[in-house]
Amino acid sequence: MKFAVIVFPGSNCDLDLLWAIKDVMGAEAEYVRHDATSLEGFDGVLLPGGFSYGDYLRCGAIARFSNIMSEVIRFADEGKPVFGTCNGFQVLTEAGLLPGVLKRNESLHFICKTIPLEVVNNQTKFTSEYEANQVLQLPIAHGEGNYYCDEATLKELEENNQIVFKYQDNVNGSLKNIAGITNKAGNVLGMMPHPERAMEELLGSTDGKKFFASILKNFGKVTV
Repeated sequence: MKFAVIVFPGSNCDLDLLWAIKDVMGAEAEYVRHDATSLEGFDGVLLPGGFSYGDYLRCGAIARFSNIMSEVIRFADEGKPVFGTCNGFQVLTEAGLLPGVLKRNESLHFICKTIPLEVVNNQTKFTSEYEANQVLQLPIAHGEGNYYCDEATLKELEENNQIVFKYQDNVNGSLKNIAGITNKAGNVLGMMPHPERAMEELLGSTDGKKFFASILKNFGKVTV
């Protein structure tokens, strides 16, 4: 299984994602620039954290119009795995691949620390290797991670079991403690925490490994 790690101007977690999926998990992966027009030969897409286009207008708002995003949307429509972390999650909401928006943190401060995160749905293709209600230790690093959607969208998310991760301690004011969601089809996931930064004990946690193991097991040709 071969992954495209999308690189926007201002991305800074692309190295982390490539290292996690390629060096730690052993899958094929390459960087793909924002101005590329094809994802031919790839089986999955990873959108990294960072500050795409300097976070001007809104986080992810300009990145959404990058050339490569039409291909990312095609990937999602074809049922292939698309994952966005932090700024990648923001890009996915701006592109309409996931519902809702990410607002400024309730505190109006940038938050960078490791937090307890609950797996509230382990029946997705991204979380099947976790136990139900397992509590993970994953890092966050964002100023705009406050998830919000309207009541109708929230009801739909809950009824379709699209809410995958919740903060145990709601550090940013997110609606219903929401930290990560999928689309209805279950092949697109966005989350604010960084599983790619929790791959080795040296980093303080290995709780991110089962996230990528789930992707490889359920979407790919690689046996983990």
